Amino acid sequence: MSEVDFSRILTNPILDIAARLWDIDRYAAFQVCYRSMRFVDDLVDDARTSERPMSDTKRSELANDIGRIVEQLQEGKSTDRRQQQLLEVLNNFQIPVWPWQRLAGAMLYDLHHDGFASFHIFLRYCEGAAIAPAAVFVHLCGIGLSRGEVSLPPFDIRRVARPLAIFSYLTHILRDFHKDQTAGLNYFSDDLLRKHDLTPASLEQIAESGTRPQSFRRLMADYCRMADYYRRRARAVLDFTASVLPPRYRTSLELIYELYLQVFERFDPLDTLYTSGELNPTPAEVQARIELTLARSESWKQH
Repeated sequence: MSEVDFSRILTNPILDIAARLWDIDRYAAFQVCYRSMRFVDDLVDDARTSERPMSDTKRSELANDIGRIVEQLQEGKSTDRRQQQLLEVLNNFQIPVWPWQRLAGAMLYDLHHDGFASFHIFLRYCEGAAIAPAAVFVHLCGIGLSRGEVSLPPFDIRRVARPLAIFSYLTHILRDFHKDQTAGLNYFSDDLLRKHDLTPASLEQIAESGTRPQSFRRLMADYCRMADYYRRRARAVLDFTASVLPPRYRTSLELIYELYLQVFERFDPLDTLYTSGELNPTPAEVQARIELTLARSESWKQH
């Protein structure tokens, strides 16, 4: 696959855009894994936004459904074609089950909590909500495939995935502030809200009113600083991958970094209104960033 028509897929998730650089079999494996994780995530998000507050019965049903999905993966069992296909991918590409276990833990947290008491708890939540799917992506980047044999990545996939995943997730939270608040979803930790004399209820009011008081801007400035901290750590990890990943797979990680950086560069705590229309790059801007990133690594086409 030496050419990719990115202009036709710019509405896709960033991970999917980046995975388009891979060979066909590896990309198909990514799609199966991503759909599986997206299914679990959507089970909870759809319930949280459609049923407020969620009933104990619904919460229990979802917890049982999630537990059953993970249990089947651990035992290598399947009850439908989708699960069987996932098991085959996990086996063929030697993908560990722990990302699904941690994703399930984050979704169970969502079922039983409304927000995060501290930023530390939020980071623990990221282990499942952000780092787990990123680790699967990194695993597929790092494996070697030769004559049907799979060699495992020569590095810890979680350690490589973690900073880029957290940078991306914090960028999501900043970009989607208005959309999330409108849907009744809050990802800002209570300790940082208190630091700026804010509450989850006041964030809802700020989103609804369109006003952006200084207390809110100081909160967003804190989150921008934390996102930039993880951005710098992600940059260091990406530089490390130059020596351990073939160009095609390293470039796919660079694409993720660059497309989230493109959003992050639009944040200005003193001026940004944090609305989706303001913070989402246009398709033309995304296309330009993709072309620039690929031009820096032309060798990806030959590997």
